[in-house]
Amino acid sequence: MLKRHKEHSVPHSPFRLPSPSRVRLGVQAAYALFLLYAGWRFFLYVRWAMGESEDFVPKPPSVEGFLPISALIAFKRLLFTGQWDPVHPAGLFIFIAVLAMALLLRKGFCGYICPMGFISSLLARLGTRLGIARRTGPRAARLLSLPKYLLLAQFAWISVVSMDVESIEGFLLSPYNFVADTRMLQFFLAPSNTALTVFAVLGVGSLVLPYFWCRVLCPYGALLSLLARLSPVAVRRDPATCVDCGRCSRACPAALPVQRLERVSSGECVGCTECIAACPVQGCLSVTLPGKRRLPAWSIVAGCVLVLLAAWGVAQALGMWDSPLPQSMARRFHMMLRAGMITH
Repeated sequence: MLKRHKEHSVPHSPFRLPSPSRVRLGVQAAYALFLLYAGWRFFLYVRWAMGESEDFVPKPPSVEGFLPISALIAFKRLLFTGQWDPVHPAGLFIFIAVLAMALLLRKGFCGYICPMGFISSLLARLGTRLGIARRTGPRAARLLSLPKYLLLAQFAWISVVSMDVESIEGFLLSPYNFVADTRMLQFFLAPSNTALTVFAVLGVGSLVLPYFWCRVLCPYGALLSLLARLSPVAVRRDPATCVDCGRCSRACPAALPVQRLERVSSGECVGCTECIAACPVQGCLSVTLPGKRRLPAWSIVAGCVLVLLAAWGVAQALGMWDSPLPQSMARRFHMMLRAGMITH
């Protein structure tokens, strides 16, 4: 029988903040709309660059955030040479901002910003409504997370460890890297049958196993999970007031055993605070800093947005947000791509 703690019930208030679930979906949807707008502008830019239109549209720098491997390689170059990426400068700023989020605010990027996280959230809700979604236990969740760490190790070895500075310079300044974002756009605009099959499998998998891509296969998420373990921010449970109802564990999208933990230090925690919203005992679960200093539940999402805005502001102030690539050079590389002269 559950212990009763009436004195800890949530007091009625005429005004309540939106639930963490609604806040999360709202922020994800807002960012997704922004990316759709940026994607449309980028599509118009590519049409001009490929000689399909004479109307010039500036390239939106935010699309460089879809090039994490290029940013990872550029990040190694920055550490070894102190030189910023001259080809995709905004991509490197975004990459560093995402790393900072993980170090400061757990996997807040995955929980609030990443468009794949948004799609996964919608598919998870649909799977639950259809009655086909299945939850995994903590042990199974850990086993399912192994593939993404193996993929991360492979990408890290090929893209970073095995490349010396000279090889990095050659890649970053190669014609392929200059048009890598355009190649990404072409991939999504005209996916192959194999790609469509993979998308279908991921979609069905996400209906049955919520957040399938995020929890099982995403190497970017694996990298952020490793950094998130160092984050000073975490959800903490007060064992003295816990009623062992299990609602927090059932609400966790990462299938973490929140009800058995005093501090949720797992790198898989996305900081969504769904567990806090599900808890029937006020103050039993809370976002805390070291020393058990409590923070508002919305501090993680607010911090993620502020980190992104700060990165954009610093990049703008330094004049390093927009690519310095001359328009004539950009068009020449794209015309080479159109002619099939750039393949890898």
